Order: sequence, then C-alpha cells, then structure tokens
Amino acid sequence: MRLLRFKTPDGHPALGARIGDEIINLTELGCPGTLDELLRHGAAGMASAKAAIEKSTKRIPLASVQLMPPLHHPHKAFAIGLNYLDHAAEGNFQPPTQPVLFHRFPSSWVAHGVAIERPKASHEFDYEGEIVAIIGKPGKYITKEKALDHVAGYSIFNDGSLRDFQFRSSQWMWGKNFDRSGGFGPEFVTADEVPPGMVGMNLETRLNGQVMQKANTKDMIFDVATLVVACSEGMELHPGDMIITGTPAGVGFARKPPVFMKAGDVCEVVVEGLGTLSNPVINEA
Repeated sequence: MRLLRFKTPDGHPALGARIGDEIINLTELGCPGTLDELLRHGAAGMASAKAAIEKSTKRIPLASVQLMPPLHHPHKAFAIGLNYLDHAAEGNFQPPTQPVLFHRFPSSWVAHGVAIERPKASHEFDYEGEIVAIIGKPGKYITKEKALDHVAGYSIFNDGSLRDFQFRSSQWMWGKNFDRSGGFGPEFVTADEVPPGMVGMNLETRLNGQVMQKANTKDMIFDVATLVVACSEGMELHPGDMIITGTPAGVGFARKPPVFMKAGDVCEVVVEGLGTLSNPVINEA
C-alpha cells in the first residue's frame, strides 16, 4: 500500500491510500486520521486499511489535495550521520565503526510540495537525500534477524542542513533542526512493496534538475536492519518512530566551489520504489 496524509477540501487532515493519480479517503471509511495511529493498531490496522481500499467506490484526484508529512508526530525521529563511505570521505571524516545518531524534530520538516526555508541566520543551506525507515512493531534490544519485522515501511527525506551551525561543535543537532528546513514524503510505502531493507535501490538528489547525489542503498555502511538494532539498544522503539538512514556523497558543502540551496531553487530526492520528494526553496520571511 501507498498511504499518505492530506487535507480534505474543508481543511481537515485525513489518511488516504494512493491508487495511481487518485486517493481513497481511508478516514472517511472508518480508518484512523493519521498513519501514526494506524501503525499503533499493528497488523489489524493494516488489515483495516486494505479492507477499506477494497470496498471503496469514491476517489478524489491526487492533484486536488494538499499533502502533509506522512507521520503526524513521531515519538522519535533518529537521523544517521556518515552512513555512506563516499560521504564520510568527502567530508574528511573517518568511516564510523558504530552508527552516528542524532535527532530530528517534527518542527524541522515540511511535506512534499511545500517550500523549505533558508533561515536568515545562514547562507550555507545544504541538501541531503535520504531514505526513512518507519517502525511498525514495538521492541527493545531487537536482534538483527528480527529487525526488519519491526519496519512497517519507508518514505523519503531531505535532511536540509545549515552547515555553518552544524560544524560549530561536534554535536550536529543545531544545524539539522532549523524550522521548516527539511522535506518528508510524499507518502508511506509499506515494506511488502519494496525489497527487504530497501537493499539495492537507487537514490538521486537533483537541484534544479541537475543530479547532485547518485547512489545505491547497497553502499550503506550500516543497513536498515543494523540501524534498527542500534536504535533499539537504548530506547524502546514505538510504531511511527522514524530512522532517517543517512546520505551519500555529492552534498553541497564538499563541492568545489560549494553549492548551497537558495531561494528559487527546487530540490528533488528520487528513490527507486518510493517516488519523488520535491520541495521549492524560499528565504525565511
């Protein structure tokens, strides 16, 4: 299934299923209003969504709705740093021997099609195309053999980064969490629609149509299963938790000369099997 959050014509949030260029309003058919709540219902929640899709007779054009980020308010949103060898090398970092974790807050991202903002405080606004693994089954101290059983599906993220703030210290949180600096979406794709762990899938980031990042998930240092294990060692994972799995080489700050996003740009992250996340860029008002 391909599920998304959107605003109905009267402005109310709803959960939908995308079928081609149309949406089925699952909330109108008795399903929860958010993906978060649907995931908390586990297998029964997914079964209810499938049943609603099968019995639906009414569809609305995808082009007629405003999309929202796939998750309403995740309990935790882990982000992973330096998870591709080529990206570590371009930034003159040693490849990590353990996953590098930081946090990304919901106030720092917007939906597909919504503008991301270069803040007044910085001119070093960088792009980072990434895949998001979304947890569907709770657990702590999860084993690698069982890790992918806890992943309900996947989405796309642009981990917009303010490099001058990120590199002020060894802690990256500040440069990664400016308001409305990242993109998330356009939809949630259930794990059965893609290869296990998203292994072998291509990722590209394009700035104004030019390919800036081009990689394959097989080049990750730590695969999705390993990241689930690592994140679950210290905190119990809950349905709706996110793991933003890291970006490959080609980021703007490592280019010579550097390339940073500016007002009027359009940044797209294209992931095989998941679709395209697109966001225009504006300056903070």
